Amino acid sequence: MTTVLIVDDRALQRFGFRMLLEQHPDMTVVGEAAHGAEAVRKAAELRPDVVLMDVRMPGMDGIEATRRIVESGGRSPVLVLTIFDIEEHAYDALSAGARGFLLKDALPDALVAGIRSVAAGDVVIAPGLTRELIDAFSDRLPGRAPGQKRQLAFLTQREPLTQREREVLIAIASGWSNLEIGERLSLAESTVKTHVSHILAKIGARDRVQAVIFAYDTGLVRPARPAPPPAVIADRRGPDALPAAG
Repeated sequence: MTTVLIVDDRALQRFGFRMLLEQHPDMTVVGEAAHGAEAVRKAAELRPDVVLMDVRMPGMDGIEATRRIVESGGRSPVLVLTIFDIEEHAYDALSAGARGFLLKDALPDALVAGIRSVAAGDVVIAPGLTRELIDAFSDRLPGRAPGQKRQLAFLTQREPLTQREREVLIAIASGWSNLEIGERLSLAESTVKTHVSHILAKIGARDRVQAVIFAYDTGLVRPARPAPPPAVIADRRGPDALPAAG
C-alpha cells in the first residue's frame, strides 16, 4: 500500500486528487495540507510514502516546504505537481530535493505511475521539460549575469573523470540507457553500471538526473533543441534508468 499526503491550497483540487488516488487499491491518502508549514508538520507526523506537493501556496510555498521535509531527514519523498510549465520551478523543486516534477494536466494514469515510481525510489520529470530545464541551468534564470552558472554542491567535481567516464556521462546526458551505452561504446552492461556508479560518486550526484544537470551545467554537453523526450525516471537505488510508465 502506498500512502500519500496531498498538499494544495485549494480544497477542490485536494478532493480531486483524493478521489483519483483512492480508486486504486494499492493507494491510500493519509492526510491533506493546505499550505507548506502544515505539509512539513504532517509529513513528520504521518510519514507518508509520497508527499504530493503544490508549488504556489500562501505563506510557505511548496519549494520551501520540500526543502524542509528533505532536510529533516524524514522518509517521505516529495513529488511536486504544478500547473505552471516553468523551468525555474522544476529546477528549484529538484534543487530542494524533490524526487519528481509533474504538471497538473498530466493524464491520471501518468500521475499515478509517477507516484508509484517516486515511492519506489525513482526520480520522475514531466515529459518535455527535461531539455528546457537543463537549458535554464546555464544562464536564463532571473538575476544572473550572462553565462553565469548556478552552482549546487553536487556540481563541484570531487575527482577527475577518466576519458571513458566522460564518454559515458555524455551518453547519459544524451538520454541513452545502460544497454544502449554498452552497445555504442562496446562495453558490457555490467561495466557500464560500474562506470555510472563511479561517475555519480565522483561528481557527488545522487542519481542520473543530477548527472545530466552536471554534464550540461559544466559545459560537457550543450543543449540542443530536439523533439521533447519521454519522461525521465532514474532509479535512486542504483545507476539503471527505467522507462516511464504510462
